[in-house]
Amino acid sequence: MNLHDLAGSPDGERILASLTPAELAALRYAWPFWARPEQLAPAGTWRTWLVKAGRGWGKTRVGAEWVRQQARNVGRIALVGPTAADVRDVMVEGDSGIMSICGPHDRPEYQPSRRRLVFPSGALAYCYSADEPERLRGPQHHAAWCDEVGAWRYPEAWDQLRMGLRLGSDPRAVVTTTPRPTDLMRRIAADPGTVVTRGTTYQNRANLAREFLEAIVTRYEGTRIGRQELLGEDLDDNPAALWQRAEIDANRRHVLPELVRVVVAVDPAVTAGEEADETGIIVVGLGADGHGYVLDDRSMRGSPDAWGREVVACYNRHKANAIVVEVNQGGDLVRHLLGTLQGRLPIREVRASRGKVARAEPVAALYEQGKIHHVGAWSGLEDQLCGWTPGHESPDRMDALVWGITELMLERAAEPGIRRL
Repeated sequence: MNLHDLAGSPDGERILASLTPAELAALRYAWPFWARPEQLAPAGTWRTWLVKAGRGWGKTRVGAEWVRQQARNVGRIALVGPTAADVRDVMVEGDSGIMSICGPHDRPEYQPSRRRLVFPSGALAYCYSADEPERLRGPQHHAAWCDEVGAWRYPEAWDQLRMGLRLGSDPRAVVTTTPRPTDLMRRIAADPGTVVTRGTTYQNRANLAREFLEAIVTRYEGTRIGRQELLGEDLDDNPAALWQRAEIDANRRHVLPELVRVVVAVDPAVTAGEEADETGIIVVGLGADGHGYVLDDRSMRGSPDAWGREVVACYNRHKANAIVVEVNQGGDLVRHLLGTLQGRLPIREVRASRGKVARAEPVAALYEQGKIHHVGAWSGLEDQLCGWTPGHESPDRMDALVWGITELMLERAAEPGIRRL
C-alpha cells in the first residue's frame, strides 16, 4: 500500500493514527509509500529503465531512490550527469538528490575530493561527468544512474559506461531525462533491453510550488517547447524551422582542425531576474578549412555583472580574437561593463539593421551546405535552432550564434585571421 491507496481508503486516517512516533519517522523515508506507481522500478527483466518526463515530474527523486535501493545489495554504482557540477549539485546534493532523500540509517558519506559516496552497507557510488567520456573507460560497475542524457555532449560517455556495466549477475542502468530528439536518446529507447516510462509535469502538480506552476506552466503551456519540457513528448524536426536536427547531427564533429579565428558572440538580456531572458553567449571558430565550428554555449540568466564575467572567462578560455556584441539596446553600457572586468578587450559592436529572418537565413544556409559543425552536442542551443520558425520571437542563443557566424564567415570572411595564442 502506498500514499495514493491510503488517501483513498476510509481506513487511512485510522492506520496513520495507529503508528508510533518511530514508525512515523521511518515512514518519511519509505519511498514505496510516497511514490506514485509509475515512479517505482518496473518488474521483469530489463537492462535500462528510461524515464522520459516533463520538468517537475520527479525524475531526480526516482533516480536517487533507485540508487539508494541498489546500495543495499551491490558494490559499485556509477553516477553520470551532463557535467561534474550537475552530478554534485543535482544528483548528490540537490533537494531530491541522494544526500537529501536517504534516512539516518542509510545516508552515505560524501567524499567530493575522491568523487564518491560511501554507503553504510559498504557500497560505493562514483561520480562521473559525461563531458569526460574517457574517465568511464576502464571502471566497472554493478549499476548506474544517468541523468539528463538528452543534454550529454558526447554520446561516447554512454558507450563507455555500458561497456563497464558488467559486474554481478544483473547489471542495470536507470536513465532520467527530459526528452530530446538526439541520436543517443533514440538509440537507448530502441534497445530491446530498455523499458520506457513517460510522464508529465501535471502528474506531480500537488507537490510543485504554485509559483513554479504559474511561471513555467503558464508561460510554456500550449507551445512546442512546452510539449517537450512539460508533457515530456519526443518532438521530431519542425518542417517550418530553418534548422533541422538531421543536418546538425550529420555534420557534428568531435575533433577540431586548426582554427584561424575565434569569437565570443553575445546577445545581452535587457533585464535581469528569474523571469528575464537569457543572455546568449556562444563561442564559434573559423577553421583553416573555411568551415565554422560551434565550440561552446555558456548562455545564462543573470545580472549584467554575472554574464559579463562569463563572457570574459570565455574570451580567455578559448583564446578568442574578439567579442561580438549586439548593441541595439544599451551599447555603451555593454562596452563599459566588459571594459571594467578586463581592460583592452577587442569588442566588435554589431547592430540589427535587417530583420531576424534576413540575418538568420544565410547562417542556416551554411548549415544546410555542411559548412557549420557543432563540436559535441549543445542541447539548449540546438533546441532553440530547431524549434524556431520565422515570424516568432527569436531566442537568445540562436541570436548570438547568428552574430558569431556572420562575423566569421559572412561579413569578414575575406579578412586574414590571426589566432590569439
